[in-house]
Amino acid sequence: MTVIAVLAEPPRPGLVLSDLAATSPLSEEAVADLYAAMLKDICIAVERSGGDLLVNYLPDDQLPAEFVGDTSAEAEIRALVADALGGTEDVRFEPQVGSTFAARAGNTVTHLLEEEAGHSAAVVRPVVPQLGRTHIDSAAMKLRSTPVVLGPSTEGRVHFAGFRDPIDFTDAYDTPEVETLAERADEADLGLDYIPMLPVVETGADLATLVPVLRSRVASERVVPEHTTTFVFDHGLRVAETDGVLELVSD
Repeated sequence: MTVIAVLAEPPRPGLVLSDLAATSPLSEEAVADLYAAMLKDICIAVERSGGDLLVNYLPDDQLPAEFVGDTSAEAEIRALVADALGGTEDVRFEPQVGSTFAARAGNTVTHLLEEEAGHSAAVVRPVVPQLGRTHIDSAAMKLRSTPVVLGPSTEGRVHFAGFRDPIDFTDAYDTPEVETLAERADEADLGLDYIPMLPVVETGADLATLVPVLRSRVASERVVPEHTTTFVFDHGLRVAETDGVLELVSD
């Protein structure tokens, strides 16, 4: 089994996806709701796959003081996952450890592979709503024969990073992520393979890429990430042409 570690933050306005709020018609509150929807969808995808779901939450003691509330980060994330899956009996929750995303990802992967003797481990962020069961299962199959499997995204980012052996994770997610991670795999003399490119949602441009795809799939009655798609339609998000320029708008 591949353990899929979803590195999640509590969906609080101003804490998550601040660049998206600054570059789209969405408020910080709406962006937090979108983050929660995407987190639900990625947990559903992992639960439906052959992988084991590990939710790595950012604990309160690593949050800026202004984002610490009456409800703990763990409790808030547990409630969202329970709502998505109908319970959390089969879900493992662990706090993130490390001062940067690369450190937290590296600590999780290294612990799973070396201290728990897992076969393979992967890191995803809840910003890739189109990552589905088939993508996760395909990556797990590739990890049977290849030590590192990456899912590339736009602008050199990654939506999935799977490992059968650890790499040097120091600054491993430096931009461009896909190139940096590939270099670290090469430095460790580890083979590398890929799964298909998928968009991540971190900016207004990213969301403008995703929205027409979801609307198209709904029109053609294809499978969509339920919670993210509901958010898109509830907020009337679409891409429209204004003075010859395509832009994301909200009805």
